[in-house]
Amino acid sequence: MPITQLSTTNRQLFSDYHTHPQGHRVQRYTQTLLQPWVNSARRLGLTDIAFTDHDRYHAGIDFDEIDHLRERNPDLRIRAGIELDNDPIHSAAGRNWIEKHWDRLDFVLGSIHFLDQADQMFDSVPDGASQFEGRNIDVIYADYFRRVREIATTGLIDCLAHLDLIKIHGHRPSAEIGCLVNETLDFIRAQNLAIELSTAGLRKPVNEGYPGDPIIVLAMKKGIPFTTASDAHSHVQLGDNFPCLAHRMASFGIRKVCIFEKHKRALHAW
Repeated sequence: MPITQLSTTNRQLFSDYHTHPQGHRVQRYTQTLLQPWVNSARRLGLTDIAFTDHDRYHAGIDFDEIDHLRERNPDLRIRAGIELDNDPIHSAAGRNWIEKHWDRLDFVLGSIHFLDQADQMFDSVPDGASQFEGRNIDVIYADYFRRVREIATTGLIDCLAHLDLIKIHGHRPSAEIGCLVNETLDFIRAQNLAIELSTAGLRKPVNEGYPGDPIIVLAMKKGIPFTTASDAHSHVQLGDNFPCLAHRMASFGIRKVCIFEKHKRALHAW
């Protein structure tokens, strides 16, 4: 079914700042790989997109190819980005790569995909769900948000991705989420970072956007800005469920979203 904007609002989201052209493997950036993403963006009315492949696949990123893509598609703003996570095996090299190429990057996402199991992301579906079996969910949540704060301290992050990803398999804490996340939100605000509003959770077992409503309310009260994101791993997922996200944002009165150029943030109305 083609993606169309909700008729209940005349506002249309214009940016998708979480995409993975390589998917989950190294694929060298070429015009053949990247142009379909631009075509999808244009079809959806998106005018600002960021490529944010996982740092473990940085070998596939080619800034010259991104520049060539920009030249071929001057009507779109195309951002060079990356997603840095806490992969215990690969992310030290990823951080080094980001530091080396900082000036050519527009945007860096920070995320947590690993808990105590070094060889498996906790958010893999369905296998990652086994990491939650028989464990105290409140303790897992607290540990997860501690790790979020840790990656935010690197100084290499512009925005935090899918902030409450820990809920992906449907596990909910017994404590109020505000009690678990408040320190992390304060830290994000102190570091002057953004967080994304993501539709990715609608494709996952939790069937809910990231972050949840209470976290959005707290973030707004603290003055934390937002990007909009689909976490697309195929160009056909670009802008996935953005009509729902637009409706959700309108219900909260969120009228501006962040864009980034060379790590400089600007707020734009949508």
